Amino acid sequence: MTLDIRPVTSDLWPSLETLFGPQGACYGCWCSYFRLAPKQRDALSRDEKKQHLKQAAAAEVPPGLIALDDGVPVGWVQVTPRAHVPRWNTTRTVSRPLEGDDPADPGLWAISCFFVQSSRRGQGLSHALVNAAVAHARQSGARIIEACPVEHARHSRSVGLLAGSVRVFEKAGFEPVAERKPGRPLMRKVLA
Repeated sequence: MTLDIRPVTSDLWPSLETLFGPQGACYGCWCSYFRLAPKQRDALSRDEKKQHLKQAAAAEVPPGLIALDDGVPVGWVQVTPRAHVPRWNTTRTVSRPLEGDDPADPGLWAISCFFVQSSRRGQGLSHALVNAAVAHARQSGARIIEACPVEHARHSRSVGLLAGSVRVFEKAGFEPVAERKPGRPLMRKVLA
């Protein structure tokens, strides 16, 4: 496997479209779950959600990274400042900021979701994506990066791992800083 992991900008948008397929990954989400309020997201069609992510790919800060294996798109990780994923910050979510942290702080980043091509799940792509996400966030000025992964999934190929696995984040040097729901710790890595 020869992975090339890069930010999804407009030039790589066609690769993300290919990876997500016509349904838009995870039942047509197009990674809108944490980016949009529930009422706003529910009011959008699948195509409108797709356009929302496409606009994000054209912004100054890309919405995430794509993994290409010999040019073929195989994985995605959404990694952004917390401010870009407002739903990740609400008081009712397990991923909400720690007391005193400001989600508008441009130095506070989040790895909020993954999508790996089904035939490539269980092959270690999430490890590579997390490491690349950390490097990208650091390079983009992040001081802290957080994730809210799952402790256990039924198996390594589960679509339920869209938040990532605790084991993967532990291996990348993240440490738990809060657990608001059993099996879903908020994990953090200090970068600066």
